[in-house]
Amino acid sequence: MDTNQHNFDTLFTQLGLQTDIDRFVAEHRPLAADLHIWQAPFWSQAQADFLRESIEGDSDWAEMVDELDRRLH
Repeated sequence: MDTNQHNFDTLFTQLGLQTDIDRFVAEHRPLAADLHIWQAPFWSQAQADFLRESIEGDSDWAEMVDELDRRLH
């Protein structure tokens, strides 16, 4: 079982992104209100799948993905 605390740095590392979260959000917001985070056009298929599975499966990443979703909207 993964007992690590997840934060934006670990989420961005998991997604294969640089950890400049503020810059990423500034460059990619706002998302359309009716768009799920994983439907955004800037994700690779693997990233989108990870985000969707995190939310739909209520994984231990879900809280951080929800927070990123909130910031992007």
